[in-house]
Amino acid sequence: MRRPALYSSSNRPAPGAGDAETPQTPEQAALAGDTPPSRFPRLSRLATRLARHQLYLLWSVVGLLALLLAVSFSSPLRNPARKLTQEDINAAVLKTLETTVLPSPGTKAYDTIIPSVVRITGTGKDKDGKDDKEHTSVGTGVVIVDKGIILTNLHVVQGAQTITVTFADGLESTASITGVQPENDLAVLQAHKIPDDLIAATMRSTADLAPGDQVMAVGYPFGIGPSASQGVISGLKRNFRSPEGKQMMTNLIQFDAAANPGNSGGPLVTMDGEVIGIVTAIFNPNQQRSFVGIGFAVPIENAASAAGMPPF
Repeated sequence: MRRPALYSSSNRPAPGAGDAETPQTPEQAALAGDTPPSRFPRLSRLATRLARHQLYLLWSVVGLLALLLAVSFSSPLRNPARKLTQEDINAAVLKTLETTVLPSPGTKAYDTIIPSVVRITGTGKDKDGKDDKEHTSVGTGVVIVDKGIILTNLHVVQGAQTITVTFADGLESTASITGVQPENDLAVLQAHKIPDDLIAATMRSTADLAPGDQVMAVGYPFGIGPSASQGVISGLKRNFRSPEGKQMMTNLIQFDAAANPGNSGGPLVTMDGEVIGIVTAIFNPNQQRSFVGIGFAVPIENAASAAGMPPF
């Protein structure tokens, strides 16, 4: 019996030299990966060119942005800002002076020295026959070392059994005398308790002082204060004899800033707030213990030597 023919299930066409190609539908050609020919070949080529041009255009835009960025950074280098001239500075300073109220030299001097000024009170007893009378003297001192070393006049604390100092922040402390210089009516005190932020005064040489230089006396006249009075140096190397005639003092600074009892021991300062002397006496021809325009201060060089230290 004759067997039926068997056919291969493969879709692959049998090889053959003379076999004719079977026409494919467009769908079959697409599945096979072949691109069917376009009906409009010119439009196809134009689309391809436009795609390439879009890529070139994109890179052109990127390049243009990079160029603009480089130019923006390089412009300040090519055109640097105009340099300031002296005229510009002068105009700015003048404008500031016209629109800003500056503190006066006296205010500057006062603010600088006041943290170092102290009120000194000495109490004791006078023996008058059988009765002991308590007396109190009030004067001024200035801190010259931030450990609580204070300069004042000897006559303020002489004979006092108790010495009390009051600092600028209100702190009160007892003090003891650690040194004296009677020929210049000076005493050195050591406070037993001091503020944490105590500021010592700055001392300045008197070598270049001249009559007419502005000065300020700061202290507690008649216990009122702290008070400031401003004037000028009236003379240098003056001599003064105490009203009792017991002591002659030499090499004094004469000044006309108002000083009264209680100013004794206080600082005489420049307009920079630097101490050039210790107020020690006033001239009283009428014996009324009031200021008549002549005051005297011990130069700071002498005053500092009373504390056993060079001032400069």
